[in-house]
Amino acid sequence: MAQTDSIVLGGGCFWCTEAVMKPLRGVERVVSGYANGHVKNPTYREVCSGRTGHNEVVEVTFDPDVVSLHDLLAVFFATHDPTTLNRQGADRGTQYRSGVYYTTEEQKATAEAVAAEVAPSFDDPIVTEIVPLDSFYPAEDYHQDYFERNPAQPYCAAVIAPKVTKLRSRYLDKLAVPA
Repeated sequence: MAQTDSIVLGGGCFWCTEAVMKPLRGVERVVSGYANGHVKNPTYREVCSGRTGHNEVVEVTFDPDVVSLHDLLAVFFATHDPTTLNRQGADRGTQYRSGVYYTTEEQKATAEAVAAEVAPSFDDPIVTEIVPLDSFYPAEDYHQDYFERNPAQPYCAAVIAPKVTKLRSRYLDKLAVPA
């Protein structure tokens, strides 16, 4: 059996990040959730208040023999705006901050290296926090596979679909099943 690894990523709304990570070859599971806050087992409503300190994130479990952490992070940085502090588009608040939450020093080093590599492609400095993962709580069931189950929902059509289109146009060779 292949050995897997996991990384927790925050790129704004977790529905968006989940939708661009799931189709990648080598990604075995993506779980939407909340990371690094000070409330145990927070609810979506609590996190949306901006008072729990959590970030909307996804935990990506992947096979490093199929997709490298470097490649996952390159896709992550290319499919959200890592230069806006506590905001992605109309989603505003600390719960929408850009973040890489690592569990090993190797993950930290890779995240820092990828951020440095992609920085010249942005007009503004990257503000993505790269910090240890303190806690991760899976989000409520209705948040899992959200885009897949609700593609016609207005937020999905207006915000997520363009990110998935960008993923397909730039990273078709990295998709599990090219669309």
